[in-house]
Amino acid sequence: MRVWYSDPFVVPLPEAHRFPMGKYRRVRELLLQRGVLTEGQLELSQPIEREPLLRVHTAEYVHACFEGTLDEAALRRIGFPWSHELLQRSLASAGGTLSAARWALEHGVAGNLAGGTHHAHADFGSGYCVFNDLAVASATLLDERLVERVLIVDLDVHQGDGTAAIFKREPRVFTFSMHGAKNFPFRKQVSTRDVELPDGCDDAHYLSLLDEHLPEVFESSAPSLVLYQAGVDALKEDALGRLHLSRAGLMARDRRVFDLCWSRAVPIVVTLGGGYAKPIEASVEASVGTYVELRRRYG
Repeated sequence: MRVWYSDPFVVPLPEAHRFPMGKYRRVRELLLQRGVLTEGQLELSQPIEREPLLRVHTAEYVHACFEGTLDEAALRRIGFPWSHELLQRSLASAGGTLSAARWALEHGVAGNLAGGTHHAHADFGSGYCVFNDLAVASATLLDERLVERVLIVDLDVHQGDGTAAIFKREPRVFTFSMHGAKNFPFRKQVSTRDVELPDGCDDAHYLSLLDEHLPEVFESSAPSLVLYQAGVDALKEDALGRLHLSRAGLMARDRRVFDLCWSRAVPIVVTLGGGYAKPIEASVEASVGTYVELRRRYG
C-alpha cells in the first residue's frame, strides 16, 4: 500500500477560522504511531501541473487561482483567504490523488491523507475546496485511456455537488453520493445516484441504505477504478454533520466499500474528505479507523 500526504503544505488561517487544518498532520502521526502505516508507505504529495486541472476546470478559473485574482465573493464561497500557501496546498492535494490513482491501477490500493475536495465546480471553488481532485484524477486517467469507467463513491455527509456537476454529461463516470438531505450544499446537483439521509440518521439506518444501494451501484457502473471519498463528518460528534453515526458505524461503512472492491478486484483510492468534530480528535480517530479497515482488507 502507498499513501500520499500533504500536511507540510500549511495554509495560514485567521485564529478563529473553523477549518481544522491540523487534523491532516495528526491523522498521519497517529497512523504511524499505531503501526497502521509505516514511513516507507508514505509519499509526500507533489503539486499538480496546470494541464490536468484544465481537463475539468475552466482556464479562467485556473488562471485566477494561480494569479491570486479571485474576487472577494469567490473567496467567500471557497471559505479561505487567497495565499500562495493555499494554492500550493490545493495543488499538492490534487497531485496526491492523481499519484495515488496511478499507483492503485498498478497495485490495487492507495490513499491520499487529503483530497476529497468534491465541492469544487468547473469554474468556481466552494466549501473549502479549490480544485476537484476526484474529477481531475478521473478525467486524466480516462483521457490517457488507463481506465474505461470510474466510480466515485462519496460518503461524506455533504453531497459531492461539484463532482456531480462536472460529470453530469460524462457516462464513463458514475457519481454516487450518500449525504444529509438538509445539509450543505443547499442547492444540490444531480449525481448518477443520490441517497439523501434525514437528520439524526444512526448506524442501523445508514448501513441498511448503504447495503441497499452500494452493491447495485457497483453492478451498474462496472468500474475500472473506484475513488472513495471517505469523509468522517457523518460522525455524531461532528459540528457540521447532523447525523448520528458512531466510529464503529463508520468503520462498518468503510468495510463494505473495501470488501466490494476486493471481491471484484477493482482498484481503489481512498481520500480523506471532511471531519469537523469538536474536539477534532474524534474526527482524527475516525479517519484512522478508515485505514485500520483498509489494512484489515488489503494487508
